[in-house]
Amino acid sequence: MKYVEIPYVKKKVSRILYGTAAPPFMQGGGGNDLLDAMYALGINTFDSARVYGGAETSLGKWIEERKMRDKVVILSKCAHPDPSGRKRVNEKEIREDYAVSAGELRTDYIDIYLLHRDDPEVPVGEIVELLNAMHEEGKIGAFGGSNWTHRRIAEANAYAKEHHLIPFTVSSPHFSLAEQVQDPWGGGCVTISGPSNGAAREWYRSQGMPVIAYSSLSHGFLSGRVKSGEREKAGQILDEFAMKGYGCADNFERLRRCEELAEKKQCTVSQIAMAWIFRQELNMLAVVSTSSAERMQANIDAMSMKMSEEEAAYLDLL
Repeated sequence: MKYVEIPYVKKKVSRILYGTAAPPFMQGGGGNDLLDAMYALGINTFDSARVYGGAETSLGKWIEERKMRDKVVILSKCAHPDPSGRKRVNEKEIREDYAVSAGELRTDYIDIYLLHRDDPEVPVGEIVELLNAMHEEGKIGAFGGSNWTHRRIAEANAYAKEHHLIPFTVSSPHFSLAEQVQDPWGGGCVTISGPSNGAAREWYRSQGMPVIAYSSLSHGFLSGRVKSGEREKAGQILDEFAMKGYGCADNFERLRRCEELAEKKQCTVSQIAMAWIFRQELNMLAVVSTSSAERMQANIDAMSMKMSEEEAAYLDLL
């Protein structure tokens, strides 16, 4: 496993985070053995959110029962819109989300705390002031945005600099080899993939800000479960969100090229897709969910795979 230091996080952070937005965690079921297996592979950072059903409850039980709090990094998220789409980026609801999350996670602080969505109508100064206050109170370590545009993060950090405050030090947009052609879940999902988002990627490169990519295997589209030559079966294998977000002709061609390169390198499609992510000139981390320690080890191994600039460009249709 490879690790990175993130400002205001006391422990080093594994570059692959284990994502709990999946069974059995979202159902609040037991997943201790699976979490044990992920930790044994070197993953010390676990991704969750207030809106992931029972995921925080499941993760918190494991942390408490295994006495892991001082060994792991917890990432959680707040301020997701409610089911009606009403935005919730305000102090009252952020603090309410935090209180519930901390209780479910059995902790009195959250290492990395992200706003799950943005509300551009809220001045960034209000948000920066609030998150700094929560940091000073010892409730959170690093903070940042999930599904925030780089422009809003830059605006927030300019405010922080002007007022001598802690800035956003981490961001979690969608990023993968597959272009996100539609917002899979609604509510303002932000991607930095694809040809139209080069400016965003360049901003992250220039800042060196850690990018925690969610849907790093495109919600299963690049997992190897779907074959490029069997497009008509894709909708039977993947869920509606994967098909809505990634099921386009260009992405099936990217998948075909992954298959071609995987055969050449004698590895899996998902390893090619993961190696491509870590081949980018970004301070990259990736959230991965799997029920198999073997598949997770393959993802970890992919971080060290050699991929030429020409191969990376070929995969991305360049």
